[in-house]
Amino acid sequence: MIIKIIVVIIAIVSVSLVIAMFSKNKYTLTREIIVNQPADTVFNYLKYLRNQPEYNKWLLLDPNTKISYKGEADGLPGAILTFESSDSKTGKGEFEIKKITAGEKVDFEIRFRAFTANGYMAVRALSPNSTKLTWVYNSGMNWPVNLVLLFIDMDKIIGNDIAESLTNMKHRLE
Repeated sequence: MIIKIIVVIIAIVSVSLVIAMFSKNKYTLTREIIVNQPADTVFNYLKYLRNQPEYNKWLLLDPNTKISYKGEADGLPGAILTFESSDSKTGKGEFEIKKITAGEKVDFEIRFRAFTANGYMAVRALSPNSTKLTWVYNSGMNWPVNLVLLFIDMDKIIGNDIAESLTNMKHRLE
């Protein structure tokens, strides 16, 4: 009986590992919001890391989050916001500006101990006083951990947090 149980466990683990080999290991999340401000006003707000604690949902979860800055001057590629919180959803990590396309887009990288994500925030003028703000977030999980992506809806979990951060930014700017 014990041998049958062991064989079944090995079979389940083996099938799971094979499924993970052919499952997605990357995902991209996109959220957008309309901000009733000129595009340059929105862009000039989002390009500064010092503004993140005012709108970033993850940084707002714990009022005792320790935030510091290093690297290049804020608003330039190479500027880094470091954060550390006892709240597990915030955790400890860094948010770095990787590239800035003036007046249009800020590319970033977020580094945690367990994973890295990247993406960008972009603005597009819809009218003189209306701007579409887009946040794109790319991440993933390596094999065999990527198996959990079959069971966890990252779009719902992280996407909702991004949407809340955009709503926070909209309220700050309007």
